[in-house]
Amino acid sequence: MLQLTPQTIRIIDVYDDGSHARHFTFEPKDFVHNEPISIGQFFMLTVPGAGLAPFTYTSIPDKTGRFKALIRNVGHLTQKVFSLGKGDVLGYNGPFGRGWPVELVIHKKVLIVAGGCGLAPVASTIDYLIKGGFSNSVTLLYASYDIASQVLKKERARWSSSINLLETLEVGGVSGRSGLPTQYLSHLLNKNDRYPDIVLTCGPEAMMMAVAKSCLDLGLKASDIWMSIERRMRCGVGLCGHCYVANSYACKQGPTYRYDEFVALENKTVAFEKHQGLFQYC
Repeated sequence: MLQLTPQTIRIIDVYDDGSHARHFTFEPKDFVHNEPISIGQFFMLTVPGAGLAPFTYTSIPDKTGRFKALIRNVGHLTQKVFSLGKGDVLGYNGPFGRGWPVELVIHKKVLIVAGGCGLAPVASTIDYLIKGGFSNSVTLLYASYDIASQVLKKERARWSSSINLLETLEVGGVSGRSGLPTQYLSHLLNKNDRYPDIVLTCGPEAMMMAVAKSCLDLGLKASDIWMSIERRMRCGVGLCGHCYVANSYACKQGPTYRYDEFVALENKTVAFEKHQGLFQYC
């Protein structure tokens, strides 16, 4: 049975984590997660008087149900969330969507390319691989606008001792690490010992498409590239129609898409819009 009535969660910790961003720890109040949560899925957060919006798990619920999420203050709802503190309660629904293909990345060399707050949706994957003993096979390329825009400071400090981590800044980079992430892909992909079997990317869509194109130009297959797509999700269960990608809903078939599947869906959307335009003027 479809359950749209929000459950209740409580804020148990919160701290600033990047420009206009905070890291929250939540715990369930009077409920348990009955279904397993896949790495890369998302949840809907309900704020009384402000509505609801989707957020990603930076750490999926543990045995006690506690989980973490990075939230940026970008609108009315998140402004309301930022006015809350430890002990305050919110509405929660989840998990929703399709997560990262973690079953495909085990025993493979993985390149993760994240931009800005796009680091949050891949955080659980990185922790999963480190915990599983696959840290030597992981390379993370993290790009952000400037130092103030960087997020997950605590996590990055921890990861730096386990995985190959390269950070770039669009403004103010040091040691030659300035500019866009695509500038560093050829260097990373041409290192024989770290040539990836699979690429996971998350961030602004233009960045992800540029990363995918660069990877294709450097010899990777489209089926080995995965991306997390952001759309305006309003229900999380494919009812409202706000997050469609052609005949797919990002809240159900996504937010994680294989690159070749996503391009095919985008081509369908373009073809449909052209057809509608021709029909309107006939």
